[in-house]
Parts: sequence; C-alpha cells; structure tokens
Amino acid sequence: MTAERTVPSPGVPPRDRDHGFSPVSVMPPRGADPGPRLPAARPRPASPVPLLVADAAAVTVASAVPVLTGARLHPLLIALLIGASLLSRPRDSRSPVPGLLEELPAVCGRIAVAWLASAALWAAYRPEDALSTGTVLTGLAVQAATGCALRAAVHERRRAALLRHPHAALVVGPVATAQRVAAAVLRHPRCGVRPVGIVADGPDGGEAVPVLRTDEEVDRAVIQNGVRAVLAVHPSAHAEHGPLLRALAESGCVVWEVDADFAPYPARDRLAGFPCRRLDFAPVLGGGVGKRLLDILVSGTLLLLVSPLLLVCAVTLRMSDGPGVVFRQERIGRDGKPFTLLKFRTHRPVDEHESATRWSVANEHEMRRFCRMLRRTSLDELLQLWNVLRGDMSLVGPRPERPYFVTQFSQTYPGYAARHRMRTGITGLAQIHGLRGDTSIEDRCRFDNAYIDDWSLWQDICILLRTAATLVRPTGS
Repeated sequence: MTAERTVPSPGVPPRDRDHGFSPVSVMPPRGADPGPRLPAARPRPASPVPLLVADAAAVTVASAVPVLTGARLHPLLIALLIGASLLSRPRDSRSPVPGLLEELPAVCGRIAVAWLASAALWAAYRPEDALSTGTVLTGLAVQAATGCALRAAVHERRRAALLRHPHAALVVGPVATAQRVAAAVLRHPRCGVRPVGIVADGPDGGEAVPVLRTDEEVDRAVIQNGVRAVLAVHPSAHAEHGPLLRALAESGCVVWEVDADFAPYPARDRLAGFPCRRLDFAPVLGGGVGKRLLDILVSGTLLLLVSPLLLVCAVTLRMSDGPGVVFRQERIGRDGKPFTLLKFRTHRPVDEHESATRWSVANEHEMRRFCRMLRRTSLDELLQLWNVLRGDMSLVGPRPERPYFVTQFSQTYPGYAARHRMRTGITGLAQIHGLRGDTSIEDRCRFDNAYIDDWSLWQDICILLRTAATLVRPTGS
C-alpha cells in the first residue's frame, strides 16, 4: 500500500510531469452549487413499529411455554426472554417489496439464539429451576411460528397497500435503457413502484413514460406525483446525475441502483427481475459510538502489547537502512478530509512528488531483506494503530488513498467518492477478498460501498478475525 512504485495504477492516466497533480475534491466545495434543491417529500418510509409489535407479541406468547410444561415461571426469566429476543431481532428489510421468506432464516436463527442464551443464563443463575431441553425447544418453536405468522401478516398488509397505491418513481439514466427498465416495472405492478418520469438528456422516443430534461420539470414531477423512489440505472446514472440523486435522496426519496445489463455485482434484492441495491447518500452515523469504542479498545490494547516489537523494528530499520524510520504520507479520510498516515519506511521514493503520484512499491529485490520481511508480514502497517487511536482511521473500513489517486478514481469509477462516507481502515471487506496491491479499483470500490451499506459491528468483528487468520500466511500489503 505504500506509494513507492514506478508502475502506474490500472485505469489511471500517466501523470503530467510538468504540471504535477490536481488537488482532490471529494465533497462539493463550500459555496458550490450542489445540484437542484427539491422540496422535502411528505410521505415517510414504512414505520418499524408494526414489526416490533409483532416480535414483542410472539415472545410474550412464547414466554408462557415454561408454565405449560410445568416449569416455575419467574419474572427475571420472562425479562431475559423478552430482552434477548428484541435485542436479536433482525433489521427491517430494505427490499422494495419485503416478504417473510427472505427473512425466515434470520428470524428463526435469532429466536433460537435468544432462547438458548436465555436458558443458559437462567441455568447459571438458578440451577434448581433450569429449563429442560423440551421446554427450550417448545418455546423457540412457538415463538418462531407466532413471530413468522405475525410478520407475514404485516408484510402482506404492506404489499396490498403498495398494490393499491404504488410508490411513484423517477428513472434516471440513458434514455433507451431507462425506458426499458420503466416498461418492465410497469408490466409488474407487484413491484409496488410506478415510474412517472425519466430523467435523461436524449429524446423520449415516443414512449409512454415522459422524459424530464430540466430541473424545473423534475421538481414539478416530484411535487405533483409525490415521488418516493428513484431508480438509478447502473452505472452511468450515478456518475452523470450524482448531484440530482443526492438532492432526491435528501428530499425523502429512496434511491435504488438498478443493473439493467445484469453485470455481476452483489445484489440481494430484485425489482422486476433486475438486480438492485439501495443507495445511501448520507454519512454513516449508525453504530458510530460502538465502532469507535471497538477501535479505541482494540488499538489501545494492541499498541501496549506490540510496543516492544515496534521498538525492535524501529531500531533494526534504523541500523540497517539509515535514518528516516517512519514513513509519513497524506491520505484522504472520512468526508474527504486529509490526514497523515504512518508506516515503517520500507523503500525510499525519489521525492515527495513521486511518492504522491506513483502507485505501489518498486521491484522488491531492490529493498533490503528486513524491509521485504516487514512488507510480507504487514508489520510496516502496525504504526497505523496510532492513526486509529487518534481517530484518523478505523480498524475496519475502506483503505485510504492519496489525493492524486482519489481525484483520478473519483472521475473514472462511479461511486468511488462514496467510500468516504465512513472512516478509512487498516483492513476491510475488499482486503479479505484479496483486493490488495495492484488489483481492480472498480472491484474495491464495489466491495467498500457494500461494506458501508450493510455495516454492522458484528461484520467488523468478523473482518478482524479473518484478517488475523490471514496473517499466519502473509502475502504482503
């Protein structure tokens, strides 16, 4: 990951030797026109309350099972069951048309975990009143059956409402492809979406769905139709209409990226047969406290544990390769803000300009043996734990890049700038899938945005465990 190689990055044009590189611009500059300002949409997303009530009712019914099986009922046991069940309830579906079958494994699995955990804690607290195996199995079966039935009723009610009053939607993208997507969605009313306009620059081609070419027309369509959804045809819509999509999202619309060409990229949802995924244009705020606490706890502990190793590496590097043990480099972090990344120096670039605009490390045989060992074992990255403790980075997140390449990649790859919604990290979803060094920037961008869209604290823990497992067979950074 150190910027020290004479091989240019894939997809990046050669640098201009006379003019250097242009400054990075990830977020719109202050005072710049961010795009059309649309009125806030009156309709709100579906409330999570009905599903919460359904889950609470299911656990309440199931809590009576111990009494029916002859076990002693204690208020603390009921509190354990209700608390564990509600804390482990699955997230509300982000699918355009949610259904029970898609979430059935998650619902049943979390109910089983809640009952087993509650039974174990109760047995440790009151061994004489421990629940029998039959009671636990009966209770989780009753809760699963009741919860699934109630959730199915909620989803069916929502689908029926969508059929009666489908969400008005705008389709954004190349006019021919957008018309094809709009026509397919109109042929499948069970999607719960009704395209009312296409945002494009070309002619409408005589199709039924009108083409909107100006901001005023888009504004009028949003107000008159109560637009609640946006279908952005992948991938050009995101690149060409980014400010408009952001403005529509801020007005209250849900933005879906639709793959009209069926290109292979992760998509858990379908709309009229098209793979799609929900786009989130807001900074990731959920779980910020938990993620930051995990960063502080783990980075602080590791710094204390590895401080002798860091000292040995620093002294050895100083003795074997001269002064300048620490390599400092400007990288782009959350919201496009620069910070100084720290690493052990394993190679000397010709000058700062080369360091900022060259992609990776030079021929490995030119480095000293100890430096090669640092890179192969990723020990040169350990100093970034200090960046994590300071709050510049996180343990898990998209890898930070230099301003020169952020500018280039943001212009070349749609959605690259969206990686900066979250703190950059030492490791991430892209890295554990082998996307390190000279690998596809487009693939990295896709995995990074998927990680941010589906973020959870448990996912961070899993990525950290998988990263630790890969260290036993080091391949370099």
